[in-house]
Amino acid sequence: MRILLFGASGQVGTEFLSLAASEGVEVVAPDRGALDLTDQRAVAGLIAGNSWSAVVNAAAYTDVDRAESDEAFALAVNGKAPDQLAIETGRLGIPLIHISTDYVFDGRKAAPYVEQDLPAPLNAYGRSKLAGERGITASNPRHVILRTSWVYSPYGRNFVRTILRLARERDRLTIVADQRGCPTAARDVARACLTIALRCASNPEGGPYGLYHYAGAGAATWFELAKTIVNLAHLSSPVEVVPIRTYEYPTPAVRPADTRLDCAAVLQRFDIKPRPWQEALEETLSRLCQRMP
Repeated sequence: MRILLFGASGQVGTEFLSLAASEGVEVVAPDRGALDLTDQRAVAGLIAGNSWSAVVNAAAYTDVDRAESDEAFALAVNGKAPDQLAIETGRLGIPLIHISTDYVFDGRKAAPYVEQDLPAPLNAYGRSKLAGERGITASNPRHVILRTSWVYSPYGRNFVRTILRLARERDRLTIVADQRGCPTAARDVARACLTIALRCASNPEGGPYGLYHYAGAGAATWFELAKTIVNLAHLSSPVEVVPIRTYEYPTPAVRPADTRLDCAAVLQRFDIKPRPWQEALEETLSRLCQRMP
């Protein structure tokens, strides 16, 4: 079993490497300095020049606001590069596992989204990720696209780390309370990707390929998530968390109001059951507090 991983330095990639090592799975993970994912020739050479059981793409351009002014590069990383991965893996019959986002939806359904719902992204980031999904679907039938939501971890830039830092610097935080989603631990996404990769690699011709949703069980607003972070962190000084409306915190990118994901299909096909987001958050905070001064 030999897996090729892109995006090893990101949140999900870091967790994937740790989990794979603990299970004795060999993972090759070129960093950005060794391989530019947008370099089609280099990517094709790496995939064709080795024997891979599966390829996992955890690499992405994730700066939602910056993508509004840098859409071409976001599209290159999130759209064209995954399409190229799919072309190369499809040509060789290699299963491809790819991570996408809830931001392909406009948030107007007022109920959890299922895989059959039509995407309608509101921002450049969502459009770029949707382009990647469509390229993969067209180029490699042996694919699993895993849409996830509001990812956080002890590593990199994410909402949980930001709130914990700000709560140690301020006594009052104002947080948007009219956007709802499913907070998801990167470790859980990585574990799902590893489970799916091993399943598909063990039976490449009969894997349950397709598009799936996977996110933390339950839902929260950004305000509810921030409030829970502050409560679980046991800070030395009290911090007031105040709800505000989206219009009170303008950003370059428009965010969807409600991107809850229905994850029944991934449970049925892969027996992967999402953890309650509060449980996963508590574990992540415990790990994070050990890392932060």
